[in-house]
Amino acid sequence: MPDSESKPTLSYNQEDIQQILQLAIARQTYDGEFSRQQLLEIAAELEISSDNLQLAEKEWQARQGELAQRQAFNSYRLGRLKKHAGNFAIVNTFLILINLVGSGTVGWALYVLLFWGLGLGLQTWSAFQSGGEDYDRAFEKWSRKHQFKQVVNTFFSRLLNN
Repeated sequence: MPDSESKPTLSYNQEDIQQILQLAIARQTYDGEFSRQQLLEIAAELEISSDNLQLAEKEWQARQGELAQRQAFNSYRLGRLKKHAGNFAIVNTFLILINLVGSGTVGWALYVLLFWGLGLGLQTWSAFQSGGEDYDRAFEKWSRKHQFKQVVNTFFSRLLNN
């Protein structure tokens, strides 16, 4: 029996093909980056229309832009958390020292430490959450605020340059 008859014919769905090709490209030992011309050649070999390639490229660029914004948002949240943690440490150290010097015990300063620590713990929890409805709402709010600042800065820079 010939080889072609002994092997069953395999068929793949679109998702399987994408995963196989993605793995093959990742395994390809190629130093450097692919040029746009190489991308066009690969798409032509796969019989992908230039319109579909252009739409996919725009979608990819939009995703990369949103990913960069989300990374900036995450950095902003961690920076804000570090600032609050620093304030927490400085103020509570000062309050505990005042309490120790004044009464010789850690009385009322402990309550401040615990309640503020609870708030800081909740803020830490939310800062490390990178998904969900609350995260998306906070990201959208930050994004709108960030875009508004950019528009205002652009307006004033054009106004001052003229």
